[in-house]
Amino acid sequence: MRKAATYAIGVDYGTNSCRALLVDTRDGAELASHVFHYPTGEDGIILDPRDPNLARQHPSDYVEGFLATVRGTVQKARKLKGFSPDRIVGIGIDTTGSTPMPVDEHGLPLAFSKRFARHPAAMAWLWKDHTGHAEAAAITAQARRSGVPYLAKCGGVYSSEWFWSKIWHCQKTAPEVFKAAYSWVEACDFVPAFVTGKLDPRTMARSVCAAGHKAMYAAAWGGLPSAKFLKSLSPGLAELRARLYETAVPSDQVAGFLTADIARQVGLPADIPVAVGAFDAHHGAVGAGIRPGTLVKIIGTSTCDMLVAPAHATVPDIPGVCGIVPGSIVPEMIGLEAGQSAVGDIFLWFAKHLCPAEFAQGNAIANLERAAAHLAPGASGLLALDWNNGNRTVLVDPLLSGLLVGQSLHTTAPEVFRAIVEATAFGALTIIRRFEEYSVKVREVVNCGGIAEKSSFLMQIYADVCNRPMKLSRSAQTCALGAAIFGAVAGGAHRSTAAAQRAMTGVKPLVYRPRREHVKAYAELYELYLALHDAFGKTGKHPALDDVMKRLASIRARVRKQGC
Repeated sequence: MRKAATYAIGVDYGTNSCRALLVDTRDGAELASHVFHYPTGEDGIILDPRDPNLARQHPSDYVEGFLATVRGTVQKARKLKGFSPDRIVGIGIDTTGSTPMPVDEHGLPLAFSKRFARHPAAMAWLWKDHTGHAEAAAITAQARRSGVPYLAKCGGVYSSEWFWSKIWHCQKTAPEVFKAAYSWVEACDFVPAFVTGKLDPRTMARSVCAAGHKAMYAAAWGGLPSAKFLKSLSPGLAELRARLYETAVPSDQVAGFLTADIARQVGLPADIPVAVGAFDAHHGAVGAGIRPGTLVKIIGTSTCDMLVAPAHATVPDIPGVCGIVPGSIVPEMIGLEAGQSAVGDIFLWFAKHLCPAEFAQGNAIANLERAAAHLAPGASGLLALDWNNGNRTVLVDPLLSGLLVGQSLHTTAPEVFRAIVEATAFGALTIIRRFEEYSVKVREVVNCGGIAEKSSFLMQIYADVCNRPMKLSRSAQTCALGAAIFGAVAGGAHRSTAAAQRAMTGVKPLVYRPRREHVKAYAELYELYLALHDAFGKTGKHPALDDVMKRLASIRARVRKQGC
């Protein structure tokens, strides 16, 4: 006889919206969900036309988002036969990151105060905020001069997307906010703390995912970077360290229990366990069934590429990756992260700003895909770099930009669009090659996210370029599902994260397999992509580029003559 159903809720905070998902802990069946679009800013993002590197969010959107999505999900679930809110055993939460925010001594965001209600620096500094690029470079330079190990587990280069560079930039550009802040808290730590009433910055549960991948935290050197090192950057950062945290924990731990007030507002019983938070992509990897040898690729506005290794494995330091952190993805394993700073964002940019009228009616991207699907690899004579929002892996440089080579007076929009998609696939292959260069094998790729779900065009190109089968996660909401898995573990429905994954995740029957003739063509194009990558990417390699345009033209002529 099948055991009685219990449920878990996963709340997933994305870049433009958040969603809650109710799942059956027995098999991962997705029963109800609700989406909330952030009301503040442009598509939920506070921008500054004077500074394209600035991207902030109002923390009140996170609170309102939790209430709206969980309440909406519970209301929908009440219509299901046999559902009862008292059978919800746990809640998990993920957010974007690194998305830190300044808070007062009670753990409330400064943006909640009248004084800083409209101050951009008092908001949450969204993951894609690159205003701290100079500070990131300075952190990298000082760590190398000092001989400290802090960059060893995050690819050897500190990023402007990460915790310390953003805080230091705040100190330099908005000292009144920095001075008023008692501490700084990642969004993935703030939301669980808020809904459980465990807001004290000195004691709130801090995510090892956020700490290890973005804040140079590691048990090997006693947690966060030393006060001595931080003082060499800024005395203010050294003083702040004492008001942060000493220990960070994985998401199978309980952050607290739902308060009576929050429970009342969302229609749930009080005291439901809430798991420690983490970043969306890391929870998405769990929701996609990540295991050793399986690379999970979360494809959205940007991408995150996630791998895990057994806890006892010896994983070398890998230049250019975004972290090698025990417990950051699956608590019992070592988590590895890489990614691309823009993928879907590039497609949206092209469709919004450069798409001709003949393709703009209706779904512009779908129209461009249909036209581009008829083109053979190399037929356009075009080659692009996918750095429109900088490079996250392997160069870790936010100041790099996009590039298109080979266009002529006959170049068409579908040709350019295909070249952009191919560029993102070449970037994906570069990440795989970097992992395997350091003996971390990639036996299969499981893709998830809206683009993977909707675009067979892109998935087939990725299979051909990477010369690997491309699988799809069974769930279209893998990040929320991963969060729900941790809710299930926190609530005792499963004894471990791995056990919950076995019961609650899977892949779809559809698999995109490499086409031999396209694999060969893309291997030739990828050689030219690497020439551009190394020449423009500050790698210390400066290959000659004088033949790139001519080789592209030669490939174009050959492919068109062959008619394939």
